[in-house]
Amino acid sequence: MYGSLDISTSGMIAQRTRMAAISANIANANTVLDAQGNVNPFRKRMVFFSAGNPGASSREGQALGVHIESIEADQDAVRLKYMPGSPYADEQGYVPYPDINPSLEQINAMQAARSYEANVVAAETTKQMMAQALRILA
Repeated sequence: MYGSLDISTSGMIAQRTRMAAISANIANANTVLDAQGNVNPFRKRMVFFSAGNPGASSREGQALGVHIESIEADQDAVRLKYMPGSPYADEQGYVPYPDINPSLEQINAMQAARSYEANVVAAETTKQMMAQALRILA
């Protein structure tokens, strides 16, 4: 029974991390400069999941659930805007911007939120089943 809670918990952690990356993408959709003030547009973050929970205490638990395999920046996600008057323009007059589609990021955020909610419901159901089993035993 406790394995079910671990599975739901790992799913919630994974979706929370995914939501944080999506939020960063939306917040930085127009960020052209890096922390040092150089022209270096923000690169879209992508979260990759993998099966299993390496942090689980039991061998069986390690085969269940999900974990973050990696968070990677998409180095190719840059689009050029023609803005010859900008101080950030190159010699041809183009300014590099992050290639982030806010609508697509919003859809991904809704999917992550729904997945998180599904894991919450699964955890609550597991807790109710455990409580009912304890009532029967007592």
